[in-house]
Amino acid sequence: MPHGASASASTSTTTRRAALGLATLALALTASPAATLPAQAASDPLARYHHQRLDWKSCVRGPDDATGKELEQAGAQCADVRVPLDYGNPDGRTVTVAISRIRATDTAHRVGPLLLNGGGPGGQTLGDPPWVRAAMKDVAARYDVVGVDPRFVGRSTPLDCHWPTGSAFRGAGVDRAGFDRMAAFAQDLAQRCRRHAGDVLPYVNTRNTARDLDVIRAALGERRISYLGYSYGSYLGEVYTTLFPGRVERVVLDGVIDPDRYGPRLLRGSEKANRHALKDWASWAAARHATYGLGRTGGAVLATVDRVQGAAARTPLRLGTYRVDEHVVPLIVFNGLSQDNDIAYGDFAQAVQDLLRAAQGRNVTPSPWLAEALGFMLTGSDSHYGSVQTAILCGDAAAPRDPEVYWHDVQRARERDELFGPVTNDLNPCAFWDPPRERPTVIRDDLPALLVNATGDPRTTYDGATAVRRMWPSSRLVTLRGADQHAVYGVYGSPCADATVNTYLATGRLPAKDVTCAARPSGTRP
Repeated sequence: MPHGASASASTSTTTRRAALGLATLALALTASPAATLPAQAASDPLARYHHQRLDWKSCVRGPDDATGKELEQAGAQCADVRVPLDYGNPDGRTVTVAISRIRATDTAHRVGPLLLNGGGPGGQTLGDPPWVRAAMKDVAARYDVVGVDPRFVGRSTPLDCHWPTGSAFRGAGVDRAGFDRMAAFAQDLAQRCRRHAGDVLPYVNTRNTARDLDVIRAALGERRISYLGYSYGSYLGEVYTTLFPGRVERVVLDGVIDPDRYGPRLLRGSEKANRHALKDWASWAAARHATYGLGRTGGAVLATVDRVQGAAARTPLRLGTYRVDEHVVPLIVFNGLSQDNDIAYGDFAQAVQDLLRAAQGRNVTPSPWLAEALGFMLTGSDSHYGSVQTAILCGDAAAPRDPEVYWHDVQRARERDELFGPVTNDLNPCAFWDPPRERPTVIRDDLPALLVNATGDPRTTYDGATAVRRMWPSSRLVTLRGADQHAVYGVYGSPCADATVNTYLATGRLPAKDVTCAARPSGTRP
């Protein structure tokens, strides 16, 4: 997804980019060294991966490695896990998956490893164990908390399609000419991936990422793992528990994706939740008109957003060295709506203020949040992120290949929401991608997992969580009611939600019934 699509509480720039929702491919494709294997492993085609010896070392990779330093200060160590590129040919090429680990300190009551995925897809999770342990409070002492950069992400074997952007997502524009520009844009991105990474694209998918998690489990010497997945990480958790049902202990899925709706067009249907979040932010900004000057009522603020989009459609807005057109403005708005707190609201309000000034013809130097968002979308600095995100989505499920399908969907969606409809229904590179190598996973029909979702989540909308709750009757759902928040546990600051998750992690017992937690009262955002 775009910025704001995955969850993380880390303050590092790299993790924020993954959380807000990227050369010729240089793969580490060497064979792993032979290992001395137990006799019972002789019939295991993955034995050399399951029984590999991990070389734990410092996570710091140089004087400017903020993530490595945070991990080291928290007592973490890092290792590379060797996995097959193609699980159908385990004796062939290999790639590495980077992991970090903070070990349990209460060894007498140790539960085992808790593997993390912060979403994306394409988001880095290696740096997340310190803040997750903080959220876990006392129960953290009973777990080895393990951050995983999935295959081709972060410190794992890289993939980069040399894109001029960090995101394949754009608004379709206001007319057919704009839509055709975006079709050409998406086709170019697909061609770049085919040219720079075509030999590995068939193996970039969630099923292989789940298989990698199971290799990590075995390499750690564990029979079972626990799992905490946010956003896209919830879908990865659904796939892992389906492929390896006997190897999970305790499972928490926060920001729950309905597997029946997952795929390259997973943003469709999120327009209503995003409009609700935009209206709530507009009311907040209206109460601070003296600071931001966007309008004295929520309606006036929304009219300002529309005015900015209209101006960008006539002539691209100048913000420093960037040119912001009708395709980018809706993404800036979309990316500003995933965290329900004063800091995020203020960053977004300042960005809209910058855009308004640019629309008025004034010279504007974009504020820090907007500068980062524009750098992400309009330069190749984060090409690797968009490349992997798109490769996973396209590799998991097929998308319609006829641009007319998308054009008609955009036109219908525009009638319901002129700003968000052309974003969530636009075509993307998957329309020009080779078909997936494997069929989508048919997710198991029951799992005793703890599901967590906010009612106003604009990314993984609440109806996805309720759909999975119905599909898994032995699961329980923790609802954060009244917050436009993506990612709840350890991120939003709900004592009720956090305590419910921690009790489950401590005891392994789900609540007797679903739990509803209230959002902070209006005006008390941190």
